[in-house]
Amino acid sequence: MTETQSTHTEATAYDVVVIGAGPVGENVADRTRAAGLSTAVVESELVGGECSYWACMPSKALLRPVLAQADARRLPGLSASVQGPLDTAAVLARRDSFTSGWKDDGQVQWLEGTGADLYRGRGRLSGPRTVTVTGPDGRESVLTARHAVAVCTGSRALLPDLPGLDEARPWTSREATSARSAPGRLVVVGGGVVATEMACAWQALGSHVTVLVRGDGLLGRMEPFAGELVAEALTEAGADVRTGTSVKAVSRENGTVVVLTDTGDRIEADEILFATGRAPRTDDLGLETIGLEPGSWLDVDDSLRVTGHAWLYAVGDVNHRALLTHQGKYQARIAGAAIVTRAAGEPVQTEKWGAHTATADHAAVPQVVFTDPEVASAGLTLAEAEQAGHRVRAVDVDLSTVAGASLYGDGYRGRARMVVDLEDEIVRGVTLVGPGVGELIHAATVAVAGRVPVGRLWHAVPSYPTISEVWLRLLEAYRDA
Repeated sequence: MTETQSTHTEATAYDVVVIGAGPVGENVADRTRAAGLSTAVVESELVGGECSYWACMPSKALLRPVLAQADARRLPGLSASVQGPLDTAAVLARRDSFTSGWKDDGQVQWLEGTGADLYRGRGRLSGPRTVTVTGPDGRESVLTARHAVAVCTGSRALLPDLPGLDEARPWTSREATSARSAPGRLVVVGGGVVATEMACAWQALGSHVTVLVRGDGLLGRMEPFAGELVAEALTEAGADVRTGTSVKAVSRENGTVVVLTDTGDRIEADEILFATGRAPRTDDLGLETIGLEPGSWLDVDDSLRVTGHAWLYAVGDVNHRALLTHQGKYQARIAGAAIVTRAAGEPVQTEKWGAHTATADHAAVPQVVFTDPEVASAGLTLAEAEQAGHRVRAVDVDLSTVAGASLYGDGYRGRARMVVDLEDEIVRGVTLVGPGVGELIHAATVAVAGRVPVGRLWHAVPSYPTISEVWLRLLEAYRDA
């Protein structure tokens, strides 16, 4: 691979052009190059994308010491030695190491190994199968794609239209994961994954956190008990969690952020984080040149091909199917295989769970929220399963009754739910809440994606004494219900 920047506008032809070099774009390119298709990758920021520098990696680097300390405090013989505050500077330094100091040399080296050509600059569609790249020096390169263009540009933080917001210089997820120090007072607006994880991290790193949630609880897209347990733990840690509260206006006065709420409260803080949703990075993509609306999410079929455009693929966040890095990488594997198969003139497999069908986006999405307690889920919630028309039953288990959980830490609190399809006798979804459950969820993912019959799960014997014994307790609860 050579990092390329053309000095003229003469078109260069490739089999595949990928716009965006985050984990999704990297994986598309890896698949197409492995099959022998010439591939160009266009990136306007850092190779490695949002996940590597402003999302998954830095946020989990911030949270790992927080969770490790919380676990240690639950163990007699160890708890007394970890009662002091975390070394915030050391935590931030370790965070910096995981982002490589916001330099992408290592990621570029990996991309070099695939044989793809990297174009630095802003890539825009300029017609069917054509991408124009404007480099940092203003020079343009025109790339054409014989077989496919894959849009892998991800998403960005969505800020609300509020009086005074621009002047207040709010944090988004990027500032929250890359901050150089802990603010004394931090207001977090939102109740989703970013909001809860960053509230957990910065509260433990020395900030006094106030969480403002418009709805009636946290983690509203998950099982209700998940948000309840996380809110309870945040409150016990010293955070102020206020539900049913919206921000009316925000300003920055002499360096202090002032927040006015619809409940009549005035809150002062050093920083304010808005974690209130995502928008697709498609507003400056040239979609208008091919009859699509700039700034829109891109509608795709299960092979990730954009509706009405046989050569165009939208992979990852931009299609709004499942805004998770691992799910985007899964889509990239599916899309890459579909591109290669179609380029060879062979038929794609359109049946569910086939090599070219991203079925898991609908039925088996896994997710971990790295708060204390952790929240892990795979598949559908009870409400989602019912809305999808499945006849289901949910069974719940108190995780503290499992021997492995009691050994994990004193005062362990958690809950598990399994949603079972009563007609097919398969597991539609599992949600686990409690310390350490993030590493348990793949078993649930395998059960859901594999459509493993409940009767067969009786023969999957969990090791004793582990937290995984919750599977036996869930099956017993289902049998006895």
